[in-house]
Amino acid sequence: MKITDIRVRPVDRFLFVEVETDAGIKGLGESGTWGYLEASGEAVNTFKRYLIGQDPLRIEHHWQYLYRWTHFRGAAIMGALSAIDIALWDIAGKHFGVPSHQLLGGRTRDRARAYYHVYGENLEQTLQGCLAAKAAGFTALGHLSPFLDEPREKPYYETHIQLIEGAIDRVRQFREAVGDAVDLCIEVHRRLTPAEAVALARGIEQYRPFFIEDPTLPDNLDAMAEIASKVHVPIATGERLHTIFEFEMLLARNAVHYVRPDVCMCGGITHAKKIAALAEARYVRVVPHNPLGPVSTAACVQLAACIPNFALQEFPLMPGTVGAEHLPPGGEAAPEGMVDSALKLENGYIVIPDVPGIGVTLAEDAEERFPFRPRPVKTRLHADGSVVDQ
Repeated sequence: MKITDIRVRPVDRFLFVEVETDAGIKGLGESGTWGYLEASGEAVNTFKRYLIGQDPLRIEHHWQYLYRWTHFRGAAIMGALSAIDIALWDIAGKHFGVPSHQLLGGRTRDRARAYYHVYGENLEQTLQGCLAAKAAGFTALGHLSPFLDEPREKPYYETHIQLIEGAIDRVRQFREAVGDAVDLCIEVHRRLTPAEAVALARGIEQYRPFFIEDPTLPDNLDAMAEIASKVHVPIATGERLHTIFEFEMLLARNAVHYVRPDVCMCGGITHAKKIAALAEARYVRVVPHNPLGPVSTAACVQLAACIPNFALQEFPLMPGTVGAEHLPPGGEAAPEGMVDSALKLENGYIVIPDVPGIGVTLAEDAEERFPFRPRPVKTRLHADGSVVDQ
């Protein structure tokens, strides 16, 4: 079996990659480069020059070859490599007639506990989303920003006490709305300094969040370690890291309690499983990052199936998933009809599918029905005109 073509398929807000073979088997992957999808697509086309004519089942070899062939890497390149890797695991599963996770050691569980994406530009919307997701059967809720999802066009200003006390009070209201039957995953979006993050984490400790995610920018791993050493709320981070090497340095600093590899960014299924093994050695559990499209969700579920230290699966609204018909809006959801998915949602869990490959196919006319929408270059500004992280 040989690779005969690779198609870059930009659809809606997502970038999919389809790998074709002379055996008639196609594999589907997705890049998680978010705002740089066009650049990631060009990186796929560069990799294509090597991959055409290759055996698609030599997944590890191709990963190493493409990662190490030149001296420059980064998000766009790793998103491209991740998409190709996922597609190759999809092909391998279909070739052998088994789910991809069967080739990675087999199932360690029958279903993956999920947390639902709750969005809201104001507190009322967010609380309504919490209640709706709980009513739908979810026992964990995420993307819960104590600063809310305010528009980036709105200039930002708060005093320190307004920033911290306002956020603490919103977490209190999240907890009171859903009670103790639901875990809360608090999303900070890297917008605090270490000092501010410590103040917030200590303030919300009494509400027992499952974790506080990305309390500060991830570029300085020592800063994350400083926060972790001073608070009693578990830290979750890793969505912006690209390689096992970065995750190893994060873990070595005791800077994280839940790692958040993005399967569409960290090197695909191949390296996400290696990252999970690094975490396992330190009793750290895995919460795959997934604010992306349906291929990302399907690939994450394959990872959740085969690792022993899986904790939660981030689940954005995905039309076509059986059981997700009555959920509230969950961010940038994939439009109805984009994919055919084998995923099934039951009482807040995603059932591990038994179909060959990763269990999702993209509509042949997806590009025409759902034209690509590049994300605008837009970030939030402070009232004084400086840049705000959000």
